[in-house]
Amino acid sequence: LESGKDIIRVTWKLKSSVKIDVDAAIKTVDVRLCYAPISQVDRPWRQSHNELFKDKTCPYKIVSKPYDKISQSLNWIIERDIPTGTYFVRVYGIDANGHETTNLFSVEAIDGRHISLDAASICFSIFSVVALLVFFMRERRRNPI
Repeated sequence: LESGKDIIRVTWKLKSSVKIDVDAAIKTVDVRLCYAPISQVDRPWRQSHNELFKDKTCPYKIVSKPYDKISQSLNWIIERDIPTGTYFVRVYGIDANGHETTNLFSVEAIDGRHISLDAASICFSIFSVVALLVFFMRERRRNPI
């Protein structure tokens, strides 16, 4: 998928096998974009935790809205600042105290890089090489061997 252009559709509903008291405890739904395990390898700052507020796997909030018992869905345009990687979407049920009650839904997705980032990195790379050469030439003229 390409960031800034492509849309993902997220649909969620509480499983019918879940106890009724869990359904009553959920006050809001927090939908987040999370790094898949393959995008967490050798990146300790993306480690998973069971508690939502400690979990660094899901840094990108898609939406947070009041919980409704019926099936819900939304279309989300992948934002331009989402880095390249493999992702899944996680939907959390949040109780009145702000604690996660259950993980409801997951889906895999891949996003793209924006072309302006590539152009900027090429320009800065060329500039750094030219600056190094200019510095080298000036030093060579000042102190000939």
